[in-house]
Order: sequence, then C-alpha cells, then structure tokens
Amino acid sequence: MMKIVFMGTPDFSVPVLQMLIEEGYDVAAVVTQPDRPKGRKRELTPPPVKTEAIKHGLPVIQPEKIRVEEEWNKINDLAPDLIVTAAFGQILPQGLLDVPPMGCVNVHASLLPKYRGGAPIHQAIIDGEKETGISIMYMVEALDAGDVLSRRAIPIEKDDHTGSMFEKLSTLGAALLKETLPEIEKGSIQAQPQDEAFVTYAPNITKEMERIDWEAPAENIYNLVRGLHPWPVAYTTLEGSRLKVWWTELLDKVFDEKPGTIVHLDESGVTVVAGDQKGVKLTDLQPSGKKRMDAKTFYHGAGNKLETGIVLGGNHE
Repeated sequence: MMKIVFMGTPDFSVPVLQMLIEEGYDVAAVVTQPDRPKGRKRELTPPPVKTEAIKHGLPVIQPEKIRVEEEWNKINDLAPDLIVTAAFGQILPQGLLDVPPMGCVNVHASLLPKYRGGAPIHQAIIDGEKETGISIMYMVEALDAGDVLSRRAIPIEKDDHTGSMFEKLSTLGAALLKETLPEIEKGSIQAQPQDEAFVTYAPNITKEMERIDWEAPAENIYNLVRGLHPWPVAYTTLEGSRLKVWWTELLDKVFDEKPGTIVHLDESGVTVVAGDQKGVKLTDLQPSGKKRMDAKTFYHGAGNKLETGIVLGGNHE
C-alpha cells in the first residue's frame, strides 16, 4: 500500500484519517496544528486529528509554520508516496509539494472552482446555495487552485447549518477519497484544470461578517445565522450590548416599521423587521454575559424588559 503522510486539524479531517487507517494505507505520520488554549480556563487542547492519531499509535508532527524548511524536512525524511491534506490550515510550500512522487492531494469542502479558501461551508450557506460538495484536487502553491481529480455534490437543505454540513461533508470527503486513491495509485485518473472564469472565494470569517445587517432581506439574515451556526455565531446589538443569535425563523408577514425594529415578542421568539419589510423571528438567543437560551427562557428572563419598537443593531461593544 502507498505510504501516506496525512495532514489535517479539525473534526472535519478525522473521518478522512480514519478511512486511511481502515483501508490499510501505510500512514507514516500525521501532521496537524499545535495544541491551542481553549475554553474559559484556556487549557492547552490538542486538535481532534492529533487525538485520533494517538489513539492509533501514529507519529504526530505539529509545526507552528510548515513553510519553515526545517519543519517540512521532517516530512521529506519519511519519503511518503503521497501527501493527503484535509483542512490542515496552512498552505504548503513548493519544496514540500515536490516531495512525494505521487503528489499532494487535498480534500476540499466545495465544488471547485467555487469557494476557494478557509470557510467554504460557511460561505456556501451564507450565500444561500442549494448545493455544495467535495472536491479532491492536486495541490499547488496557490489557494485551492490545483487540478481536480474528483468531485461530488450534495444538497444543502433549508434547515441545514454549518455544523450539519460539516458532518455530511466530512463523511462524503472520506468516501470520495477512498474511491479516488486507487485511481491515483494506478496512475489512471485524469485531473481536470479549474475554470478560472468561475472562481469564487470563501475567506475566513471575520468579526464584522458575524454582525447582522437588518437592512438585508429576511432570507439573507436567515442564511447568515445558519451559516454561522454553531460557530462563530451571528450577533446583533440590543441597547448597546451584544446579543448572539443562534437560530431564526422566516415569517411571511410584512411590516411597516424600519429594519431592525422589534414588532412582536412572546414565548415563541422575538420578531424583528428585515430590510425587505418581512419578519425574522429570533428563536435561540444569548444575551451578553449569559448562557445560550431558547425563546421561552429569554422571554421570561432577559427579554421581559423589552418592548416593541426597540431597534436592534445600534452601537456595540
């Protein structure tokens, strides 16, 4: 079997690593990001891929910067036939890309050339796409620009969010790679160049992108919220304090009030006017300094001081 070095970091990458192990590939090492502080206590926490690798007794390499020659030479010394990456989180230098004779392939969570970049699942949902998928591609020293070896699409359902699509796509990525690897090994696969005319990008999510723009149409707001669920979570502001919005519902009713205005609130949620005058009901919320709560809990607690007519989205922390 091929000797493979696997490179990945988050939960998305774990099913791909598991598949390589189950299929009997010679996984010479697993390369992942360094342990990072997490949670309120800022405890040093290993990436999910490291945890999985240790469980199977695989060597783990954790470079702070893979582009440092000393770091990628550790991989060079292993003489892998192929490097497989899945959400590793760093761009590989050309010197490393040239190491394996069968090349380097990446499991990317979009239908390339659409959504190159670090947040393809988030962005596809935010944009209201009806489908997304997995692309297996050869890697080059440019962002997700290599020739595509295989591609498979799946629908994005109306109630899907980033969390649910991460799970679906990580499973699909492992399955598609499983089908693709034997063809790579035989040298029988025909890679297809990406059409540069259709390239779009999905940059990493910024704080500004998380903020709800109430001037936007209701459906855009709904898509933003589910595209940022369950991380990093969309937010608005309520009387100057941040209010995280974990989930919403779309309403057909049209209102006369200006965008951002609360027009109704009860145990089912807080109804706010969007830019197209349609209502968006906030059903899962988290006030500043509080835990996440459903609409009923919010209504009888933090929301019991609210009144209709209050406008969301003013100055924020």
